Amino acid sequence: MTTFNKTVLFTDADGFARWRDEVIPLNEGKPQARLSAAFAASEYQLRESPVGFASEFHCTGTPQWVFILQGEMEIGLQDGSSRFFAAGDHFYSADVLPAGAQFDPRIHGHWSRQVGEIPLQTLFLRD
Repeated sequence: MTTFNKTVLFTDADGFARWRDEVIPLNEGKPQARLSAAFAASEYQLRESPVGFASEFHCTGTPQWVFILQGEMEIGLQDGSSRFFAAGDHFYSADVLPAGAQFDPRIHGHWSRQVGEIPLQTLFLRD
């Protein structure tokens, strides 16, 4: 069976952001164009981050797909690890603040930054 890899940034039970991979089956459509089941989406937003952009630690407000349209970005976690995403890459950002928690920048969320000489353009597609 053909599948699609969904890289997910999520909030673990301890409140820290982590990465995991999920597999989405592409079991619909035709052999020439395999499709997943249809998923609902509520809105999309485009963003351009200039050369030098960097954020502080923050949580995702609403779970969303992030598609890199131009440039490159780095996402860093509290454990000191980071991942890079370039044009054509994507991930699902769902590291929301745990219910009832008050944001603590020593525990919660991730940071992001633009990398290289090309402004970062992203598309956010929300559930």
